[in-house]
Amino acid sequence: MIEAKENFNNTWPFNPNFFSGNGFKQHYVDEGKENNKVILCLHGEPTWGYIYRHFIRELSKDFRVVVPDLMGFGKSETPKNKEYSLKTHVENLENLVNYLELKNIYFVGQDWGGPILGAYTLRNLTNTKGMFLINTIFGYSRTEKPKELTPWFKWIKKNEENGTLEVLLGELNTTILSIMKLLNFTNSSIIDDNWIEAYASPFPNRDSCLGAINFPLDVLHERMVPFIIHCLKNGDMKSFLDIPSELVYGMKDRAIDPDYAIKDFKALYPNSKVTKLENAGHFSQEDEPYKIIELIKEFVSNN
Repeated sequence: MIEAKENFNNTWPFNPNFFSGNGFKQHYVDEGKENNKVILCLHGEPTWGYIYRHFIRELSKDFRVVVPDLMGFGKSETPKNKEYSLKTHVENLENLVNYLELKNIYFVGQDWGGPILGAYTLRNLTNTKGMFLINTIFGYSRTEKPKELTPWFKWIKKNEENGTLEVLLGELNTTILSIMKLLNFTNSSIIDDNWIEAYASPFPNRDSCLGAINFPLDVLHERMVPFIIHCLKNGDMKSFLDIPSELVYGMKDRAIDPDYAIKDFKALYPNSKVTKLENAGHFSQEDEPYKIIELIKEFVSNN
């Protein structure tokens, strides 16, 4: 957990806010005028709101931008008595949204942000105005999964079998750059001391890495599947598919197979826009931030 007022040499110049209604101290940014359209951005593994720093600065000029740090990431606490599961992250989001009284939300989600906003929307259909996805997947279609694991999940599987996974993901304070390069980003010019400190600081010890350790295991062992099935059975899929959606994909992603993710999205939304970023990786917000910001502005304006 990062100190509340830490701004990493003013690369994160946003006021910290905290919500304790989920039984732990959850950090979020809330920038822009309260009455503007709401854009809520969700990060994934192993980042935090910092990945949206350019987005907050630009989008808050015209919109209200809310960016929470998920439980166990960024400036949020890492409680030991919580289950680090898709279900818990979704319930945390629901409680935060209710606390802030946010309505008609345009969601932006990358990596785990996609499944979280998807499940939230299935459970709260009238509160989602649009879904803008970045290098992520809902997995709700019948698109056949690739037979071979991606490089990221091959690494996860190998190290879990060797008994070394918790050691490696439990030392993110020193391994964060290697882990993010394994998932892949291509814009190496962004790397400096501030950048590395910003992404490493949430993980001073192994206990602080619980969220990052559990996310890939949720996928590898399909632990999130029963909750997704529950959401699909109890949600109105027709209404879900009527919600405006758009996908941006960094095609050098090493965590989620780009072709599979795009096929899955198009199976659900055959007429929705897909933008391929040929030279971007899994962390497209770092590789092509301003391109994506303009696409988000266009998406919100058109919907």
